[in-house]
Amino acid sequence: MQTTQIYKICDNLIGISELQNNSIDLTVTSPPYDNLRTYNGYSFDFEKLAQGLYRVTKEGGVVVWIVGDATIKGSETGTSFKQALYFKEIGFNLHDTMIYQKTGCSMPSPNRYLSNFEYMFIISKGKPKTHNLIEDRKNRFPKRWGKGRKVRNKDGTWSYRENYVAKEYGRRFNIWKYNNGGQGYGNSDKFANKHPATFPEQLAKDHVLSWSNEGDTVLDPFLGSGTTLKMCIETNRNGIGFEVAGKYEPIIRGRLKHD
Repeated sequence: MQTTQIYKICDNLIGISELQNNSIDLTVTSPPYDNLRTYNGYSFDFEKLAQGLYRVTKEGGVVVWIVGDATIKGSETGTSFKQALYFKEIGFNLHDTMIYQKTGCSMPSPNRYLSNFEYMFIISKGKPKTHNLIEDRKNRFPKRWGKGRKVRNKDGTWSYRENYVAKEYGRRFNIWKYNNGGQGYGNSDKFANKHPATFPEQLAKDHVLSWSNEGDTVLDPFLGSGTTLKMCIETNRNGIGFEVAGKYEPIIRGRLKHD
């Protein structure tokens, strides 16, 4: 299948303003959050961006918003939750709250446990039209249960599920664990190492597969090193990306094999 990957070096509000209403099937992105990266002083207007995403997302489309919180003056900011609630205020549904568990972490203050996760908010415009849920979790007891499969009712009593069959592999839990880091860990090419904050290729790929179909259009308004568009190539999706920092354009071009 022939697909197109389009990226533009510009502020994402400008890029999104050029997109048609109801034109995007899926957004997969990880914005800069709090003060964990400076990006030469860049900041973005979250509320305007969220409103823009609502306008361009198709009915039944999904936004995957991958974000964490900084700890400032002894307290986590809670920015992630504020953003999730704002998405709901403007008309989105909070379809699922997922966790991206990392294999590595940065050192926290000495009175905290090691933090190795970020939130993955699955935001939908109405009921998601696509949900290709990945089934790679091996069930402990795959067999036909027949009348022996007991289920708990809301009132606390038990009943039996007739002819229940547990498949060998079931759908995943909503905590996904990935290697995080550069080439050979979270990413497979040398170009990604030149960006300070990439997310794992497989993470992006799994969300693209879960919430879109071949030929759909996927957006990343914080394109960074180009991971989302690279995964769109691998999965036969059309991709659109916006990146404000021109210095990352050679990384994106290299990863998309345009040079």
